[in-house]
Amino acid sequence: MAYEYPEYVTRGVKLSRPSEGVLLVTMSRGKMNEMDFDLHHAMADIWMFIDQDPETLVAIVTGEGRAFSAGGAFDLEEKLRDSQEWRLRMWKDGRNMVHNMINCSKPVIAAINGAAAGGGLAVALMADITIAAKKAKIIDPHVKVGVAAGDHAAIIWPLLCSMAKAKYYLMLGEPILGEVAERIGLITEAVEQDEVMPRALLVAQKLAASSPSAIRMTKHAMNNWMRMAWPIFDSSLAMEILGFAGPDMAEGLAAFVEKREPKFERFSPA
Repeated sequence: MAYEYPEYVTRGVKLSRPSEGVLLVTMSRGKMNEMDFDLHHAMADIWMFIDQDPETLVAIVTGEGRAFSAGGAFDLEEKLRDSQEWRLRMWKDGRNMVHNMINCSKPVIAAINGAAAGGGLAVALMADITIAAKKAKIIDPHVKVGVAAGDHAAIIWPLLCSMAKAKYYLMLGEPILGEVAERIGLITEAVEQDEVMPRALLVAQKLAASSPSAIRMTKHAMNNWMRMAWPIFDSSLAMEILGFAGPDMAEGLAAFVEKREPKFERFSPA
């Protein structure tokens, strides 16, 4: 692999080239590829380097093992609860992840091989084409831990699956199977488990064989829908970060540890 990616970008990330012009980005951290800060930071920045990589025409992103990425690691959630410095770091990182995926000129395919949540789900749904296993569990659980759904949902879910469906699943924090996600338009396609990577690679090869400039300009034009929605995303992310400092997040995290239902404040000025 002649093009050199920075060392920090490969922390918890494996890079390979399964086909000419195709870069496979595999998140690899523990059993569920949960995001610590290093992995989150890598997945925020890697798109800038993919954009500059002359060997890459198309990128596929997936998770190693049985999960795509199960969201934020517990120790990172604790840091966000306890530290303003960490909240500001993750606010910046969250903005960069969405911004860099929108502005990466190369097409990105997400191959959801298993559970996708939190920051991992942001990567999966900000991709240009998303292919999932029919039984893969997709969930944005922010409200379950007492914070707003802010890391990507407000900018893309209403465009993908309608405002009605987006509000339902984001406000209830309910899981969606891959086959249901395809039916409501949240993802591109749902296939059998063993077909996820072959299908993603086939689509990538078709894109790699196409006119690079035509593909990239089409992506740029289509992504103007999200650029117009940037203030919506920006406010949603700020509301999420604000929530990390509040009592509901502390209760949500405690309930998760104690394996019980959270008891949130019933009266709120918001």
